[in-house]
Amino acid sequence: MGKYNFDHVIERRGTACQKWDNLGKVFGDPDILALWKADMDFKAPPEVIERLKKRLDHGIFGYPNRPDDFYDAIISWMSRRHGWDIKKEWICHSPGVTPSLVFSMLAMTRPGDRVVIQSPIYAPFYHIIEENGRRITDNPLVLDNGRFFMNLDDLKAKLNSRVKMLFLCNPHNPSGRVWQKRELEEIAEICLKNNITIVSDDVHSDIVYEGNKHIPIASISRDIEERTITSFSPSKTFNLAGFRSAVVVIPNKDLRDRYNDLISGMHLAGVTVFGAEAIAAAYSTGEEWLEELIEYLSGNLRFVEEFLRENIPAIKLIKPEGTYVPLIDFRELGLSSEELQKFLVHKAGVGMNNGAEFGKVTEGFARMTIAAPRSTITEGLNRIKTAIENR
Repeated sequence: MGKYNFDHVIERRGTACQKWDNLGKVFGDPDILALWKADMDFKAPPEVIERLKKRLDHGIFGYPNRPDDFYDAIISWMSRRHGWDIKKEWICHSPGVTPSLVFSMLAMTRPGDRVVIQSPIYAPFYHIIEENGRRITDNPLVLDNGRFFMNLDDLKAKLNSRVKMLFLCNPHNPSGRVWQKRELEEIAEICLKNNITIVSDDVHSDIVYEGNKHIPIASISRDIEERTITSFSPSKTFNLAGFRSAVVVIPNKDLRDRYNDLISGMHLAGVTVFGAEAIAAAYSTGEEWLEELIEYLSGNLRFVEEFLRENIPAIKLIKPEGTYVPLIDFRELGLSSEELQKFLVHKAGVGMNNGAEFGKVTEGFARMTIAAPRSTITEGLNRIKTAIENR
């Protein structure tokens, strides 16, 4: 037993929580078990909570500046955890990682321009491109022996003068890949040769399992650093998504000015009182908690893998190298994506993300969160096991 108790079950229904209180809206049944959404069922680190309580007790919540240790906490975290030395002036703001992708795209491209994504991909990537008048160039990943890989020959074949930007997801959601240095170097070279700006969503960068290392693509070389916008947040790492605050790192002054001009024009450049405090607190005091979290999540992964192998061999875990929302391969059941969702919801009583929402490559899959007490994971797997036995 470590310092922190991740086995403790906390009731979240009735707390205006999307993961649990939106089950009826999303799945049609409010009483199923929530195994969807990249949202942990764990309390944030007590060190972070304590700092937020102190700020709350002050009782005045007027227009805030960033706390004194805000920038130092971010810079130190990136250097210590990910080997990338960034400068204070490179750090910009966004009310979330996904909005930063929108702002970057609006600032650096024009309507009709094309943006590369690598499906299967987090569903909002599709929406933010199409809803803002840009066009998608899909460079699908290839699934080979239970592991996803980039298809860079396909990417090269699809590039033309209208392709201006690439959305990189690292670690990749939902495949769980943590891109290796060689892979990042290859895609960086393609983008440099074709004058493509990289916008890297690194929101899952702190959840990386043994044997893997997150490498920010901007840290590969000075040239690629100048072509990259990197966005991350403690939201996934420390379960702080509700504070709507992210960090955007833009080394290139021209790109940074264009980004900042856009969000300033929208009057979105200011931070929130608790968002800024949460970022500073998490990156300055949360490391011990994170190490225990990763150990616990690793145990959950081993449990899921062994349970499926021993009890439901037709279903397989796509073992992730990072993130806590791995894919489960249900294809051997012979169900369509729609049939699979009906089976999971109405027969098994669990809510999981439909693999089809991420792309054609993952039709017949479902995405499951493992960021929950092991008892919750056990209950969900047993429900699926019973439902399959009763088919």
